[in-house]
Amino acid sequence: MNPRPPHHAVQFYGNKDSLFSTVAGFLSEGLVAEQPTIVIASREHGEAILARLRERFIDVELAQRCGDLVLVDAEEMLTKFMSDDMPDADLFESHVGGLIDRSLEGRPRTVVRAYGEMVDVLWQNGQPDAAIRLEMLWNKLALSRGFALLCGYSMGNFYKKAEQFQVVCDLHTHVMAADPNVAILDPKRKTKSA
Repeated sequence: MNPRPPHHAVQFYGNKDSLFSTVAGFLSEGLVAEQPTIVIASREHGEAILARLRERFIDVELAQRCGDLVLVDAEEMLTKFMSDDMPDADLFESHVGGLIDRSLEGRPRTVVRAYGEMVDVLWQNGQPDAAIRLEMLWNKLALSRGFALLCGYSMGNFYKKAEQFQVVCDLHTHVMAADPNVAILDPKRKTKSA
């Protein structure tokens, strides 16, 4: 059982630059604190995030060689645990839980910082139910693993889908607005300073 309260945030983005800045800030804080980090993103987004980390004076190559920064292709990871167009709980536990476990090897008291956009991939592929199921599996995994997760969703996914937008917000402990200069919202939707 994980003694830490879960941290499962979502960043809604209108433009990719704001997303990459947010993700790089989240991951660089972890790397500076000697926390392992995992990026599960599209190849394009993964490379952009690595570039932003370099701009923050993170030695990306060294972090990757040491296993402190792991980059995984989101679509490839999805193929490992999807079954009949839905995430399989046991396969998710094995592949994603296993990835977190490997990152924590020899560091039982630390937290892994992870950024993931597999849910966004599912949503953009017209599979919102699978994306919501995946968010639930992340929450279940958080009960037994030490990680802080940041998810990225394009705001375009939710055009005329306010009810589904609310469901996604409710599955996260922290909600970040599309514009990083706007507020971070808590589960009760009260504004906090960013």
